[in-house]
Amino acid sequence: MFTERDDMEATALRKRGWSISAIARHLGRDRKTVRAYLSGERQAGVRQRSEPDPFVELVPYLRARFDDDKHLWASALYDEVVALGFPLSYQSFTRGLRVHELRPHCEACSGVKGRATIEIDHPPAEEVQWDWVELPEAPWGDDAHLLVGSLPCSGKFRGVFSEAEDQPHLIEAMDGVLRRLGGTTKKWRTDRMATAVDPKTGIVQKSFAPVAKHYGVAIVACPPRRGNRKGSVEKSIDFTTQRFWKTMTATTMAAAQDGFDRFCERIGDKRPRSIARLEAIAGGDAAAELLVRWGKKRPTVGDLASLEELAPLPASPYPAEITSTATVDRSCLVAFEGNAYSVPTGLIGAEVRVAHRLGTAGVEIRSAAGVLLASHSRRTPGAGYVVRDPAHRAALEKEVLSAFTTARPCKKKANRPPGEAARTEAAKLLHAYEDHDVVVSLETYQSLVEAMGATEEGR
Repeated sequence: MFTERDDMEATALRKRGWSISAIARHLGRDRKTVRAYLSGERQAGVRQRSEPDPFVELVPYLRARFDDDKHLWASALYDEVVALGFPLSYQSFTRGLRVHELRPHCEACSGVKGRATIEIDHPPAEEVQWDWVELPEAPWGDDAHLLVGSLPCSGKFRGVFSEAEDQPHLIEAMDGVLRRLGGTTKKWRTDRMATAVDPKTGIVQKSFAPVAKHYGVAIVACPPRRGNRKGSVEKSIDFTTQRFWKTMTATTMAAAQDGFDRFCERIGDKRPRSIARLEAIAGGDAAAELLVRWGKKRPTVGDLASLEELAPLPASPYPAEITSTATVDRSCLVAFEGNAYSVPTGLIGAEVRVAHRLGTAGVEIRSAAGVLLASHSRRTPGAGYVVRDPAHRAALEKEVLSAFTTARPCKKKANRPPGEAARTEAAKLLHAYEDHDVVVSLETYQSLVEAMGATEEGR
């Protein structure tokens, strides 16, 4: 490969009249190489590949993906192309993006970057940072609600999809996140979410204080408009939206939850972390021993998370009650959490109240007056199950089948002239018309018209 200095010298000697052979002997290069650079076939400083570049085959796909979304992360695209068979490293992939200039420019986003930041020290197992994120255009509804909990020391995070962001759903999602993390920390840090703290004062809500007591934690609210104070969960949400949500193919909330759990384990926990972070947690000598034990040069998020000693969780979630109102449909089913549960027949169109208490396995359906109509085992939210009690099914089948008939269908195209009753009524109508003066002669009609004209002239 010619360097820029070789190319400059060869070009100068050629202009002075030197032959290709003389320049090759002077530079110690092959004549074909010298001729290729002087003719412009090859470029100085750019190594010619001995085999075809596999990135070139990806260019049409990548252009199409950037047409879909110009802000897709390179790491998210790399996950996709690896699944398509791309054999090179992430560095080779990003170099290809730059060389081929594939990423389109976004003028709207180019001027909103550049704020001062600093890394805040977080001791192991000190706090969990919480935040909701509304993900637009969910395949199963208008928006998806995802609660993310992050351990700022190691960077490990987990999330739970939910139907709403009210307090019962918040408690359920928090419990689900903690059980995926493997325990709880000493403190929970939130923003000014009204379901946990007073938005004005930051004091814990009275209704949420028993929840904190149940898990044995303290609640800490971030200062107003200071999102950087919980930067770990903010970054985890950013990572989730760019690497998981934008390329997700799940069509139900349950499938999205399964996919997100796998994503956190296979990709989120494999992110590399600095040796300095490991030394801050375990100490210098212990850090070296751990790296040798793990057989790694750098720790990952999962490695650091294994060093955080989280407190054990209660055996069951805090017994909050998730409730909603619904209308019984024509199949005697009631929609709840993305599934459908049956009620007895005769309630079509009625409004009922559906409830599930956390820590139990049941769903209760009550009337507006509080009468228990049905109870079922709760199914995975968002999975699209139809749960029917056998007695409800039998009763509904009996009612539907009883409405069937074996009579032959009517002959709708047969000749049906007016019957005796219809002719009788028609005669009555004709007789009523005969009581009035009916013009049946054109001469009479003409005399009436002339008389009316004379009257008008007299006026």
